[in-house]
Amino acid sequence: MFAPESFDLRALPADFYDDPFPYYRALRERDPVHLMPDGAYFLTRYADILEIYRDPKTFSSDKKVEFHPKYGDSPLYEHHTTSLVFNDPPLHTRVRRLIMGALSPKAIAAMEPALIALVDRLLDGIEKQQRADLIPEFAAAIPVEVIGNLLGVPHQERGPLRRWSLAILSALEPSLSPEISQAGNLAVTEFLDYLRTLVADRTRHPGDPEKDVLTRLIQGEPDGERLTETELLHNCIFILNAGHETTTNLIGNALQLLLEWPDQQALLRSNPGLIGTAVEEFLRMESSNQLGNRLTARAVDVGGVPFPPATQITLCIGAANRDPAQFPDPDRLDIQRSPNRHLAFGSGPHQCAGMHVSRLEGRIAISRFLARFPNYRTAAPPVRSRRARFRGYVALRIEVG
Repeated sequence: MFAPESFDLRALPADFYDDPFPYYRALRERDPVHLMPDGAYFLTRYADILEIYRDPKTFSSDKKVEFHPKYGDSPLYEHHTTSLVFNDPPLHTRVRRLIMGALSPKAIAAMEPALIALVDRLLDGIEKQQRADLIPEFAAAIPVEVIGNLLGVPHQERGPLRRWSLAILSALEPSLSPEISQAGNLAVTEFLDYLRTLVADRTRHPGDPEKDVLTRLIQGEPDGERLTETELLHNCIFILNAGHETTTNLIGNALQLLLEWPDQQALLRSNPGLIGTAVEEFLRMESSNQLGNRLTARAVDVGGVPFPPATQITLCIGAANRDPAQFPDPDRLDIQRSPNRHLAFGSGPHQCAGMHVSRLEGRIAISRFLARFPNYRTAAPPVRSRRARFRGYVALRIEVG
């Protein structure tokens, strides 16, 4: 029997990675504002987490205090404390404005034809082989191409992108081994070296700032406000990492969920127009990003518990998205669920800047896969990544013949 008061993100049981939701449920019901051994709090209720997202002045995203003991003076520390997601205004505001300018509804709509062509090419390859590992051969291949296009990374130079991304993101796990730390620092260093060359070339030969995110970040705002070189390089890494991981997990998690819920798969096949609400439900049920973090900037109460200034808080998005106070029958997949105000992309000023791109990729990838292979089936047990923060698979082998 799990005792919620003993829960510690730095000492998770082996079965947590396959199915964390019973642990989240017990915490939400019996210890929703849980104090962990390291002095940080772990929150699991939807209402508490939404309140924190909506008050960025009280709950800071700046991670310098939290990350220095973890990373020391290292490339990982420089990266994670310079990127958009782990900062407050004014850096967060400047970078987000530049990125969003290149991710307008018009620009996102213009991506659709090329995205459909990419997905269809990948499906052709699967059909030829009659089997596939859906993670490297489909789910991960899509966002690498999309984000590579947004940043204008030449096709022949995209090979290391996924490896770098996984190494850097793995270092965000609550427990950091020397091996993961070394791999993450090396990935940041290699990524920076590559980007300096790419940025120099794009500075000499700029693209269309309405479509090319890198050109827009280099040129800055019309009023002359620009990012420093360090800010520019690290936020390019962030864009690739964030856009890659969330979408890979969305597609992989969704296709496995449809195998586990055949009634919902049949419903989606017979009603393909439900793909929009289906994607939202996949995001809710198996949120690609399970954890977020904040630091209190002042004394405040959350859920009836007083937090002094500088209290570290972990927001359990995965638990909030299965809170029965917000979502009736939360452990059931319901592709018609409405309303569905999940927190998979966060909320408030830090809501994911690329969420509309990720949704587009998810809708096209999942709907076209299901239309092409309505009888796909598992060829081997799926293999989960052994990570608490990012929930996805490292292997999802299927047959389609």
